Amino acid sequence: MERTVRQSVSLPSDVARRVKSLAKSSHTSASRVLVELIESGLAAREQEKKRFFELADRLADVRDPEEQSRLKEELAPMTFGE
Repeated sequence: MERTVRQSVSLPSDVARRVKSLAKSSHTSASRVLVELIESGLAAREQEKKRFFELADRLADVRDPEEQSRLKEELAPMTFGE
């Protein structure tokens, strides 16, 4: 089993209510819900990072101007925010 680290986090009250509601509906603890949400968020960030580098690699290799433009449009929000 992986070692756990106790961590104190302050949540906005509306987020805390949503976490408690999720915990109650899934018959688990708020702590478990927070861990699952954090793990999901971290995995999503990793996927986003992977997708960014895949697109950047494709942009470096593509020669078609239309495809370059499409890839740049797809990369722009990832680079500069939406």
